[in-house]
Amino acid sequence: MSAAVKYTLGRIGLFVAVLAGLWLVDMNVFLKLMLALVFSAALSFFLLRGWRDEMAEEMASAAEHRRTEKERLRAALAGDDDRPDEAERRQP
Repeated sequence: MSAAVKYTLGRIGLFVAVLAGLWLVDMNVFLKLMLALVFSAALSFFLLRGWRDEMAEEMASAAEHRRTEKERLRAALAGDDDRPDEAERRQP
């Protein structure tokens, strides 16, 4: 399971848990929803740090992969048949 899915499900789970806890308190439903949103966001900052960092690493590696693929395609369209790493290996 990807880190983004784990983190998203964790955020939703925290929101539902906090909302369930607030459901016992007698107050306006809109206020309960807003408090649940704020409290779950604060809790997720501390409790889901590992999953958030894992998701950030996945996103960074995907962005790096897209950047290198984009550079490779630009080089191919410009007429450079050699990949940059192959050209470096050929030069003494």
